Amino acid sequence: MNVVFLSPGAGGMYCGNCLRDNALVAALRRLGHATLMVPLYLPRRLDEPDHSTGTPIFFSGINVFLDQKAVLFRSAPQWLRNVFRSPGLLRWTGRFAAKTRPTDVAELTLSMLRGEHGNQAGQLEELIVWLRTQPAPDVICLSNALLAGFVRRLRAAFNAPVVCQLSGEDTFLDAMDEPVRGRVWAELAAQARTVDRFLAPTRYFADRMAARLALTPAQIEVVPLGVNLDGYGHTADSTAAPRPPLVGPPTLGFFARMCPDKGLDTLVAAFIRLKQRNCVPGLRLKIGGSCGPADEAFVAAQRDQMRAAGVLCDVEFHPNLDRAAKIAFLRSLTVFSVPALYGEAFGLYLLEAMAAGVPVVQPRHAAFPEIVAASGGGVICEPGDPVALADAIEALLLDRMRLRALGEAGWRAVQEHFSIERMAEGTLAAFRRAVEARTGRVPAVPPA
Repeated sequence: MNVVFLSPGAGGMYCGNCLRDNALVAALRRLGHATLMVPLYLPRRLDEPDHSTGTPIFFSGINVFLDQKAVLFRSAPQWLRNVFRSPGLLRWTGRFAAKTRPTDVAELTLSMLRGEHGNQAGQLEELIVWLRTQPAPDVICLSNALLAGFVRRLRAAFNAPVVCQLSGEDTFLDAMDEPVRGRVWAELAAQARTVDRFLAPTRYFADRMAARLALTPAQIEVVPLGVNLDGYGHTADSTAAPRPPLVGPPTLGFFARMCPDKGLDTLVAAFIRLKQRNCVPGLRLKIGGSCGPADEAFVAAQRDQMRAAGVLCDVEFHPNLDRAAKIAFLRSLTVFSVPALYGEAFGLYLLEAMAAGVPVVQPRHAAFPEIVAASGGGVICEPGDPVALADAIEALLLDRMRLRALGEAGWRAVQEHFSIERMAEGTLAAFRRAVEARTGRVPAVPPA
């Protein structure tokens, strides 16, 4: 099967969707499917080799912005547009992407959703012209629903079904101000009717977006996320333990973007309470993940709070790790928690922790109860409550047998149900159903 995969970049930030898309494309290729990954907007920051290397970036973030703000720029000569597609210039621009608030780009988002009728219509045609120089796609996959404005033109140009992943778009859109927020949601719902199939990472998010976009059951299905297990020390021997017996001081870990939305301040408050109780002697905290310029003031405030409580000496910060360092970080933990405050559609970080054999403690909201129930790799507590979080972490750390059992259960669940290979197989099955529904033919399966 020939697949075209359109994937936006987030500039200098580590982005869970970028990591997911890149790993999925690699897995699709390993399964024998020709998959062309087309980057959009900005370069991507990844912890694995970039599988879009050699493909130009379309919808350059600078050109998209200028098309939105300057009517005359929409007729700018191609040589000038190419200047603003320079990878070096886009990398420099991407350093500031994390500072952009959803409400700042609300009108631009609306324009992009209008596709061929939006201010960036010329860039959509440029993408289509280039795609016509490539092998004809059997299916086109969009990384998220905010690209739905492309669908009509893509289907008209290639007569191929368009499948769209769902990736937490509601949180981004709901952060916009009215009245444009309502207009964006209305436009997205209208464009959603043109999409052949949506793929949601959890039943929670499938139901949520089906309600918000008025989707029929036939339009949406669940394909759980998967993680690349290379480097985690996994083995085909189902009797093997996920890691050596726990030694050293107990260590609580956090690995996500270091920001309020991911609940880092809630975890810090819980850690301070645990240290004050001292029921878990020697407890340490390791904080890892993405930390960009927009996050530095918040992280500094968390340091100050822990310094004032006299616990900063037991805390380590590990920002912006590469893949090998991230895996080593996760394998050094005893328990893991990212108590995100918003409606997380999945949380790839949970699979990464479980892949390292580490049990998780998560709030009872959004997709977390579904993931913990499906994996058996953790416990659930009340959301937004540092005391409840501290109680759940403490109870788990004081029960070493349960700690070990949950770690092993999560580890096995990732191997059996949440690997990137399983995700690729589920995605391919959805692609085949979309192709058959649109064309009446069943795509050939590559030989093993």
